[in-house]
Amino acid sequence: MRKLTYFAASTLDGFIAGPDGADPTGPNGFWPIPADYIEHLVAEYPEALPGPARQALGVTAEGTHFDTVLEGRRSYEIGLAAGITDAFPHLRHLVFSRTLTESPDPAVRVVAEDPTAVVRALKKEEGKDIWLIGGAELAGALYAEIDTLVLKVAPLTIGNGIPLFSRNAAFDPSSWTLTDHTVLKSGALFLTYARTRDAA
Repeated sequence: MRKLTYFAASTLDGFIAGPDGADPTGPNGFWPIPADYIEHLVAEYPEALPGPARQALGVTAEGTHFDTVLEGRRSYEIGLAAGITDAFPHLRHLVFSRTLTESPDPAVRVVAEDPTAVVRALKKEEGKDIWLIGGAELAGALYAEIDTLVLKVAPLTIGNGIPLFSRNAAFDPSSWTLTDHTVLKSGALFLTYARTRDAA
């Protein structure tokens, strides 16, 4: 069965963006993007690079991890504000929103249904795993469905901001097993955890 992977960048203190929710890697952003970080993404997760970045870097690799990307409306609108209607044209792209009445791009499917039901149906399909890019609200809603966490941890603290999971996520302590890790010279970490599920 396919797995849902929350593959997200996080600060050392557990935030994925600043308090305003703007793109922290944008022109006025505060998030460091060292060369070895990009090189690792190109080598290991080429499908996680947005289309414009793939084009600029000459990346054509299909990728081995994901064939579908899920994101919430606020996360999606960061791309829209930059004039990008589909940041991941090489993946099946679903945006969860109850307020978007139609998709700005024919290749992007806007989904108003319950995220949990949609993800459970996607998991039953054949294919690669499913990438949950964020944001925190969608990650919170799908907290119980996440099978794998891949955290791209920057050597950075910001004190306050948008957390990895929204404050509305259910209180449900879960154990995770570290299955892989990469430490880059720049200080960034790629940490992969599998959820420890009871056999019952």
